[in-house]
Amino acid sequence: MIRQARSSLGYSQYAVANELVRVSGNDALTREEVARWERGKRIPGPYWRKWICTVLELSLGEVEVAARFARAARWSCEVTRAASVRR
Repeated sequence: MIRQARSSLGYSQYAVANELVRVSGNDALTREEVARWERGKRIPGPYWRKWICTVLELSLGEVEVAARFARAARWSCEVTRAASVRR
């Protein structure tokens, strides 16, 4: 969802990271973290989700649903991986 919203607005990952830093006042975010969110390696926490909504013009509901879906998908992959290791 983040990648699609970012692309539709014409933003680069750097631009999103910079804008999130600007609006949140928290300089702990990097382009690499935005990339991790997009690849599903990490799921943005509640703190960053509200700022993502602001920067990417998304509703909090949309972002929360996407986070739940990503968490469920990650859990499913971990369960599948664990089952294959046991064999």
